[in-house]
Amino acid sequence: MAAPKKGRNASAQSKPGRSLALILIAIAALTGGMFASGHTTPRLGIDLAGGTSITLRAVPEAGQESAINKTNMDTAVDIMNRRVNGLGVSETEVQTQGTRNIIVNIPKGTNSDEARKQVGTTAKLYFRPVLATEASGAAAAATPSPSASSSASGKASSSASPSGSASPSATATSQGRAVSDALKDDATPSASSSASGDAKASASPSASASADAATSKLEAQYAALDCTKPKARAAAGQGAKPTDTTVACGKNSQNQWQKYILGPAQVDGTDVKKAQAIYNTQTAAGWTVTMDFTSKGAKKFADITGQLAQQQSPQNQFAIVLDGEVISDPYVRQALTGGNAEISGSFTQEEAQGLANVLSYGALPLTFKEDTVTTVTAALGGDQLHAGLVAGAIGLALVVIYLVLYYRGLSLIAIASLMVSAILTYVIMALLGPTIHFALNLPAVCGAIVAIGITADSFIVFFERIRDEIREGRSLRPAVERAWPRARRTILVSDFVSFLAAAVLFIVTVGKVQGFAFTLGLTTVLDVVVVFLFTKPLMTILARRKFFAEGHSWSGLDPKRLGAKPPLRRTRRPSAPAETKEA
Repeated sequence: MAAPKKGRNASAQSKPGRSLALILIAIAALTGGMFASGHTTPRLGIDLAGGTSITLRAVPEAGQESAINKTNMDTAVDIMNRRVNGLGVSETEVQTQGTRNIIVNIPKGTNSDEARKQVGTTAKLYFRPVLATEASGAAAAATPSPSASSSASGKASSSASPSGSASPSATATSQGRAVSDALKDDATPSASSSASGDAKASASPSASASADAATSKLEAQYAALDCTKPKARAAAGQGAKPTDTTVACGKNSQNQWQKYILGPAQVDGTDVKKAQAIYNTQTAAGWTVTMDFTSKGAKKFADITGQLAQQQSPQNQFAIVLDGEVISDPYVRQALTGGNAEISGSFTQEEAQGLANVLSYGALPLTFKEDTVTTVTAALGGDQLHAGLVAGAIGLALVVIYLVLYYRGLSLIAIASLMVSAILTYVIMALLGPTIHFALNLPAVCGAIVAIGITADSFIVFFERIRDEIREGRSLRPAVERAWPRARRTILVSDFVSFLAAAVLFIVTVGKVQGFAFTLGLTTVLDVVVVFLFTKPLMTILARRKFFAEGHSWSGLDPKRLGAKPPLRRTRRPSAPAETKEA
């Protein structure tokens, strides 16, 4: 009898234990990581753990009702999102409701009073001169900045200015007394720093000592500031007044976080009358942002740009600061006295429109007042979670009962696979809480319940394929291997459709519905992993056992119950009669 050919299928049949070992090792590693992290339960969203829901109503100033429009409301949502995210809050929802309301949902565990203060105040926009700057976590790197020029001249300077300079005040803290020089040697191009030498000479020793202490404190804040950390960015310059020298964070043109020392504010956001993004067809500047100032703002902007134009980089730059974060830091080559200005610097359309919205918001006669503040108690969330878990348990019990009654012994494989899938889902959700701040809300629980049916469907497809092969008269072991390729294709197509639906739902929706889509997508991926690495190898191993291989009546694979055809048998052809020789 010829030996069976060795090949890919033979190898897969002979070594199913490798796949089982792989998934068991993965489960052990993930479970160990969960206990090591100390987060042994998934984070819960506001509807399950409780929290605070705030409804803010936009209120315009008299005669400025047109300020409440979609663009301004969307800009306000972006600003509030940045504020609450700066507090380290996750699973916080900020979205518009109707034409003039914004809903902010803040989960339990957050300082709700601080969050209410953050989202309820009007955005503060200032133009501050740059004293010193440094890429966060790196030496002073040359980073190109946008440039500001007078739009009346028709010329927009788009060339970059290096941050490094021969001037000591332009270098970073790691290079000697750079920051100290920037603060002490009147590098601040502001009206407050242009005092005469006689005024300095008459300063009292106590005032000088106080200034030295303030400088030392600012130096320490700047040296310790790490703008790559969200909490550090949120705390930078906190409590600073417009007249104070302060530290701040912002992204440079290379999309890297950068820290700044900024002088007192010289222009307020309300001094900007209008800002818009335009595509400059007269020059090669591309997308630019134009600003028109009020009469009062035009004079202040002319004064500050005139002083900045005489400085070396980076002290010829002004920072556009929104809520303590540097949004842009263009440099100035000349005094801009026309009451308008243009910012250019290789902007994309989205970047230019975003900056224009920020500048416009600083001048908007628009404030928000709290309409309602609702506290969702943990008890209510616990009731909802309990109801969701009960629904899931009932659904799982019904699936198990169906599997036991219809598939008998095969149901053990399905139940074991469901348990593996449930363990992986729970452990991964618990780990996603501290890593990507995933929070389990009620729609996400619904997604997990729906996934029970998707997972069970994959087992049913595989089992029915095996039964079809047995009905054709094949024994169990070859039936398993012949059924797998066809079942595999069906499972992959089905799961791909489910995952695609979940992905589209996640992209086009907001808020709690995204929790449903994320959970559905996650469990669909895990279904593929479990079927390939657990269900199929386990079925291959059990097919060698007498209980299943001989088709026991309780195995779910009894040929008689399935109406199997008699096994195919090969018969030899009758040999031709021997010819007789004539005598």
